[in-house]
Amino acid sequence: MNLTKKQFTILELLESDRRSRTQRDIANATGLSVGTVNKLVAELCEQGLIAEGCITEAGVQALEPYRVKRAIFMAAGFGSRLVPITLNTPKPLVRVKGKRIIDSLLDAVVSAGIEEIYLVRGYLSEQFDQLLKKYPTITFIENPVYNETNNISSAYCVRHLLGNSYVFESDLLLYNPKLITKYQYETNYLGVPTERTEDWCFTTGAGGVIKKMAVGGTDCFHMYGISYWNAEDGARLEKDIERVYNTPGGKERYWDQVALDYCIDSYDIRVRECSFSDIVEIDTFNELKQIDKSYAM
Repeated sequence: MNLTKKQFTILELLESDRRSRTQRDIANATGLSVGTVNKLVAELCEQGLIAEGCITEAGVQALEPYRVKRAIFMAAGFGSRLVPITLNTPKPLVRVKGKRIIDSLLDAVVSAGIEEIYLVRGYLSEQFDQLLKKYPTITFIENPVYNETNNISSAYCVRHLLGNSYVFESDLLLYNPKLITKYQYETNYLGVPTERTEDWCFTTGAGGVIKKMAVGGTDCFHMYGISYWNAEDGARLEKDIERVYNTPGGKERYWDQVALDYCIDSYDIRVRECSFSDIVEIDTFNELKQIDKSYAM
């Protein structure tokens, strides 16, 4: 059964806590109007997906095609802008207020019930073994050319796993774990609406579809390296990554450029909005010192 996005939104909400909700409660939680919720609930009840304000087993099954199957972490790089800390420690394993950066992401993945976890490693790869004590389901994938290429080589290593998957840049400090959910409706990237940014960003068209990725922009979305790829787009991306990687100069590209630049006409990738309070990327040692004062001593 194919759900509309609004039907999906209601079923996902009801599945998340399995309690009865009034239609006004659903409207408040989803941002949909009460009239829209009334209509959708009637449809879902008629289809046997909701009963007495609760999701039914049929409703849970209707969500199954949208279940996230796995999480993939890109963690092979050196992290040169965080020197001197990264001289001895891979950036994702750097501790911020006593906790490894990557733990904020992994904890959210585990809480969402995503058991299949892959981590692409390269620089000081053996140090990532420490993660297995807390996260025993991690499968490590080696990137033997991480220091000779850009991060497209890490995507190349896992290109066959991208369908129904989250892909994470592993140096993001996640403050809002609720951004990582058990189900996703469509292929998307996290982004924060902003008037101006000097960082990577994208502009959108109708329906929030990403139309252009760039460094710096106005009236755009500040880009964060957390994306989700549905089965169809994951299969397409596998082929596109392989093709771009093997073209002249392809190994020097960022992996995001494959779908958001070189092959953008083949995808309808939407922005999933978040806020600057939800997530932060620690790019430099000075930024690390501002967040964790112990590094300034």
